[in-house]
Order: sequence, then structure tokens, then C-alpha cells
Amino acid sequence: MEASQHELYEYARDRIKQKKWLFIHLIVLLIGSLFLFTANHLLNFHEETNWWIWVVAVWICLFIFHLIKVLITDSFMNKNWERAQIDKLMLQQTKKIEKLKNDLENSQQPK
Repeated sequence: MEASQHELYEYARDRIKQKKWLFIHLIVLLIGSLFLFTANHLLNFHEETNWWIWVVAVWICLFIFHLIKVLITDSFMNKNWERAQIDKLMLQQTKKIEKLKNDLENSQQPK
């Protein structure tokens, strides 16, 4: 397998792992929410308050952050984006170095 194909394979494998863990997180969230609801209502565990709603709300917020990371952030800030940013910065540095060299050569020439 060529290096470029291997890199594409690794990227695809990593994305699948991310999406798999997102799906597992969703399933655990649903099962955990059901358990917390049951603990609060059927087992009469602090039934006077609906504490389970707050726990599930925080958990949902964490799930939303996970969702944003996997589906939005990592989808466009991937290896290609990193490579493009590195190339852009290297080009800027090269231009600055060339400008400094030209300035130095111009200042050293006798007038």
C-alpha cells in the first residue's frame, strides 16, 4: 500500500472510530437517563426533587460538545487543513527571509 493510500486509510479509520464513540456515547446517555429517571421515580431515591433532570441536562451538554467536536470541528480541521496551514506559514516565513536577505544585500552595497 502506498504512503498516500495508507494515510487516507488511517484518516478514514480514525473518523470511523470517532463516529463509533459518538454513537456509543449516545446509547450510554439514553440508557443512563432511563436509569436515572427510574432511580428518581420508581426507587423513591430523593423523589421530592427532580435531580435526575439536572444530571441528564449536564450529560446532554457534554454529548453536544462531543457531537460538535466529531461532526463539525474534526471534519474541517483535519490533516489536510493542518497541512495547508503549515504550508501557508512556511511560505510566509520564506517570503520574510527573502525580504530580509534582499534588505541586507541592499544595505551592504556601496553607494
